[in-house]
Amino acid sequence: MVQAQPQVFLVDGGSFDRGLIEAWIAKNHPGVTPEFIRIPPTRAWDAGRLRPELAERLARGDDPILTPIRVAWLPRQFEGERAVRLYDLLTFGNPRAPGLIGKRWVLSRHPDRVRVVEGEPATASALRTRWTSGGGDKDPDPASLPLFVLRQAALALERAERPLRGARYKVPRFVRQEILRHREFRSGLTTLSASTGLSAERVTRRAGYYLQEIAARVSPYVIDLVHRLIRVVYRQGYGEEIVYDRAKLQALLAPKHGQTVVFLPTHKSNLDHAILQFLLYDNGSPPNHTAGGINMNFFPVGPIFRRTGVFFIRRSFKDNPIYKFVLRQYVDFLVEKRFSMEWYIEGGRSRSGKLLPPRFGMLAYVVDAWRRGRAEDVLLVPVSIAYDQISDVGDYSREARGGVKQKEGLGWFVKMIRSLKRSYGNIHVRFGEPVSLRGELGAPDASQGGDPEEKNLPVQKLAFEVCHRINGVTPITPNAAICLALLGAGERAVSIDELLYLLKNLVHYARKRELPSTTPLDDLEHAERLTRHLRGLAENGVVRCFDEGPEPVWGLVPDQFLTAAYYRNTILHFFVSASIAELSLLHAASMKSDWRHAFEDESMRLRDLLKYEFFFAEKDAFKAELAAELTFHAPDWEERLGQGEADEVVRRFKPFSAHRILRPFVDAWRTVADALLRHDEKVKVESGPFIDQCLALGRQYVLQKRVHSEESVSKVLFDTALKLAGNRKLLEPGEGVLERRRAFAEQLKDVVRRLDAVESLAASRRAGLID
Repeated sequence: MVQAQPQVFLVDGGSFDRGLIEAWIAKNHPGVTPEFIRIPPTRAWDAGRLRPELAERLARGDDPILTPIRVAWLPRQFEGERAVRLYDLLTFGNPRAPGLIGKRWVLSRHPDRVRVVEGEPATASALRTRWTSGGGDKDPDPASLPLFVLRQAALALERAERPLRGARYKVPRFVRQEILRHREFRSGLTTLSASTGLSAERVTRRAGYYLQEIAARVSPYVIDLVHRLIRVVYRQGYGEEIVYDRAKLQALLAPKHGQTVVFLPTHKSNLDHAILQFLLYDNGSPPNHTAGGINMNFFPVGPIFRRTGVFFIRRSFKDNPIYKFVLRQYVDFLVEKRFSMEWYIEGGRSRSGKLLPPRFGMLAYVVDAWRRGRAEDVLLVPVSIAYDQISDVGDYSREARGGVKQKEGLGWFVKMIRSLKRSYGNIHVRFGEPVSLRGELGAPDASQGGDPEEKNLPVQKLAFEVCHRINGVTPITPNAAICLALLGAGERAVSIDELLYLLKNLVHYARKRELPSTTPLDDLEHAERLTRHLRGLAENGVVRCFDEGPEPVWGLVPDQFLTAAYYRNTILHFFVSASIAELSLLHAASMKSDWRHAFEDESMRLRDLLKYEFFFAEKDAFKAELAAELTFHAPDWEERLGQGEADEVVRRFKPFSAHRILRPFVDAWRTVADALLRHDEKVKVESGPFIDQCLALGRQYVLQKRVHSEESVSKVLFDTALKLAGNRKLLEPGEGVLERRRAFAEQLKDVVRRLDAVESLAASRRAGLID
């Protein structure tokens, strides 16, 4: 008689759970004589405190069938889904891991919340074969077979329980163990030991510490609780529902086999990550593994964030090869296991409202992982998160005036939450077309890899392409359009009819170009709707209304020009090409011949002047964009330009843009240029003290009316101007530096003269002197 193959159940749970499991086995596996081995808590695995039962059972040689099994304790059902609620936290704690009293209560009152979950069984011989082969990646250690079996059992249970819990709780398990035992990781540590001169033991210990510092430790319990908290927090200041395309997001959350998805959102508010996480949860998806600055790892926020998928990275680690290696291996793990990722391509929050230049670091690590075959493809998803108004904008204005950024901490976090008690309108999330690494770079090629920290032209092109797509889907908000118009009016208040007139050509342009918007553009064409948006801005002190005269007039609050500029700057990118075209046409109009070349040369000079503030396509594509802009306003522009009628072409532009779009930046740079002329050319320019000098000079210029608005007196704009000056070799002592500074100042003065000319054309149109 053939003896039945032994059945060993690997039990994940204590004695109470085991009793339920034994009863379940007796009912569902009659005739089986089970053996039981308890799966120990995972904290005992790394510590080497495994009891010998499993190792002894595997050594018998009778090839038992090993079946992982556990009791799944489910939350109560609410609105069609089982998820942890704040109520659970205040009563029995985590309903997925209740204590003994909680288990007895659930079993007696809600038996539907108790399920026995059986993972896929495997024979000991099959597990041994997988352990020894290791997929070519692991280095099997004879003593590690029990650990391998335990990991496989835990993963099998996760897969079996997922239909009960949902895909949003698909989180990585055994990250530390998998990375530390990976053959490539161990080989890399050996190489690092040789290159750094440190002992292998010290390198290994330091690498383990860095991995502990970096890695997220995702908890389904915290995922549920944070989702509830996000709902409570954001609804204090924003609308009931976040506005987004659900179908598009769901399509992005269902990538093809072998694809890893990376979300790259804009960063304008401290709520950005929470908002995207909220949307993912609502669509049944786990949270992204999100790169965050180590400055956010403070108690209690850091530990909570880490349990929702945030992994923390140091601001600087260029000279730390062990840290760089550990981070690279962690990114490799996430890409290989197809866990979606997220980071801010700008690096930090935009203090100006515009999309900041991209940072390449994290993208370089992901591209490097893909090139080395960790995934068949990676999809980079551009994400624009737009707000009608932003609670953080007051801090940005204060910092722009020279104030010190408040350090992140518990007090900062509480202040941020309290600031949401006002009404800020709605939140709008837009998803751009994904950028495929395989589509952009071809098939993976490990030979093109290298140190991710080194400059890499393909990575830079990918980053700028993502930024272009983000700008393309960033919507025009009514508040941004209103602020653009009011800033153009300067300190003058305007009536509703005047404001409607100021917005008329802008609305026409946006409609004809099919630019994205958060509300129908009709809102900017009707007095009642426009007044509603103005009142929303007035509630937060951005604009004010004087209604004691014959008709109400609206204007910016005197110290809120920087706030208004922030909102305007969120949509500037739609009008930059038109602004450059206007200024280049006026330059060409001043020439006596060869107007076409004069236009093209000046447009390229302006592109170079503005390159630190705005994103531009490659030169040929940029020229094509300008040609399209000219054709939109004046279809016969080539003929007229060839005949020297550049001034006639520029009069066709509706709206005139340059004076409203570019003047704040040019005035700021002109202030820096004047400060450079005052600075001793034999002394190196030190950024901090020099910025303070520029702020003081800028305030003086405002009082003297030498700059049009206080929004040009901004540390953010001066910082960018210094980068431009550095690029032109204006900061270091050296031969010819004074002449270069004078040439820079003259170029800006010439641009200012043309900005004045555009403003005069706009005034003439308002007066009815030109069409």
